[in-house]
Amino acid sequence: MKRFLIIAVLAFVTAVQAYAQQSEIFAPGGKAIKGYDPVAFFTESKPVKGSDKFQYKWKDATWFFSSNENLEAFKADPEKYAPQYGGYCAYGTSQGHKAPTQTDTWTVLNDKLYFNYNDKVKELWTKDQANLIKTADEKWPEVKGQK
Repeated sequence: MKRFLIIAVLAFVTAVQAYAQQSEIFAPGGKAIKGYDPVAFFTESKPVKGSDKFQYKWKDATWFFSSNENLEAFKADPEKYAPQYGGYCAYGTSQGHKAPTQTDTWTVLNDKLYFNYNDKVKELWTKDQANLIKTADEKWPEVKGQK
């Protein structure tokens, strides 16, 4: 019975991760940016957890906000605040694939929000951001449709 439960949990986790990567937006459990407020990265220069009170559905993901003011700013111009490459790893996108991200790897550069897979990948990305962003921008139209 214990073995069955472990297999069932692993199957569920795998299914959730597979669904998250099929979407244009990286949204494990349906939550974009794992429930963090995208506007706060710009206005507070740090990750701020969103609230269940302030939610907005956009591109098949639920976005969470820490205030009504941030919610309204996002609704007025979601492309301005949404992370590049749907919140998938910027470095991974430049390499031609989707990869999950960690919220603490964020960067705002030229008024755009980027995330990376982990701190080590962020270091690689930071060394050649301009070229990697150019490559990722070119590859994203194809990558976003990948599973």
